[in-house]
Amino acid sequence: MQPTRILPDLQCSLLCEEIRQEVNGNFILIGVIGLIRVPQLPVTALKLCVFNRWAAGVGGFNESVRLVGPDQTTVIRQSQVKFLLQDGAHHATNVTVFGQIEFARAGVYYLEVLVDDVMKLRVPLPVVVVPPPAADPAGPPKPSPQ
Repeated sequence: MQPTRILPDLQCSLLCEEIRQEVNGNFILIGVIGLIRVPQLPVTALKLCVFNRWAAGVGGFNESVRLVGPDQTTVIRQSQVKFLLQDGAHHATNVTVFGQIEFARAGVYYLEVLVDDVMKLRVPLPVVVVPPPAADPAGPPKPSPQ
């Protein structure tokens, strides 16, 4: 008896600045993001991309990718896509692009990946304010006489 539906495994999920696809079908991920370091807030990210690869499943599914605020309840951005895995030997690659995301305050945001309303991954995304180094008005230090 052949299974008609098996929930897939999330083989990988990466947040990055950009995703490109070569002519041969391979993907290039640019600027894999583990945290967002900024000199001040609020700040707007021009584009954030999420690369998800699903495997070892059978059937049709709904993927949901959410960016959740530091309060852990506010959904800042959400994307949904349907995909199909015909048998367990196939995989599906989904790319989500979030444009113009404003980060209003520092804290830990969360990237959530769900399939058919089942949470598969919840990754912390810290947004940290790091002030730029202060400029020295006197200029570079002068060498000491010897």
